[in-house]
Amino acid sequence: MKGKPALFIVSGDFETGKTRFSQHLAQGLQEAGWDVAGIVSPAVFEDGVKTAIDAVDLRSGERRRLAESIQAGSSLDGPETTRWQFSQEVLDWCNGVLRSATPCDLLVIDELGPLEFDRSIGLMAGMQAIEEGRYLASLIVIRPMLLERAKARWPQAEVIHSVPAEATVLLIERWIQRLSDLKT
Repeated sequence: MKGKPALFIVSGDFETGKTRFSQHLAQGLQEAGWDVAGIVSPAVFEDGVKTAIDAVDLRSGERRRLAESIQAGSSLDGPETTRWQFSQEVLDWCNGVLRSATPCDLLVIDELGPLEFDRSIGLMAGMQAIEEGRYLASLIVIRPMLLERAKARWPQAEVIHSVPAEATVLLIERWIQRLSDLKT
């Protein structure tokens, strides 16, 4: 990869479209011929309530259960946050996916949060991949409460704030064009 890679942080509160934006942008760039790699973490809803989080490998499409709501009575065996019980097996799988993700055109990591920033566990292979810079561009999802720490770690990053669902299509089209300009 020539030059310094572009780094973008998608940030927004709970359920504001960060993952949806990341998935649609990844799909649009894959359709344009980009090598897109990494992990997205879509929510799982039951009766309108978010009960789990899956992890999806963007290259293979393989999907695994990453975390379950503690309140709903998770049976997973990995680290906990205040809301989620994670699967250590799936975190290990995600780290394997992220270790093999680069080099690529677009690296997507959805998301880096308290496990990574506060406890140095979780998707640490993602943190390493970002810092190695073997990609043309990277899109990282980070919550607002960790945004200042992320910007301190990666001062070159540009922040994309979450947008309402109705504006996503237009924003995706703009970002696909902007990122496509990086390949020319």
